[in-house]
Amino acid sequence: MSEQELLFEIVDTLETAGLDRDEYQLHRVIHVEALEQLVNSAGPHTELEIRFSVGEFRLCVTHSDVQVLRSE
Repeated sequence: MSEQELLFEIVDTLETAGLDRDEYQLHRVIHVEALEQLVNSAGPHTELEIRFSVGEFRLCVTHSDVQVLRSE
């Protein structure tokens, strides 16, 4: 997944879960380029999960997916 695709997936997932674009500043929560490099360094068969919070939402990023685990 490229950096732009990953960023889009994270933003789309947050907005689908109900977080408005003006409610967060993603660059203060994660370094998208570093996250993308870490995700891409793991193969598709590796069970790498990276979890972090954005506002009240807990996200999980894997090699192929971005999902909201729960809102706090």
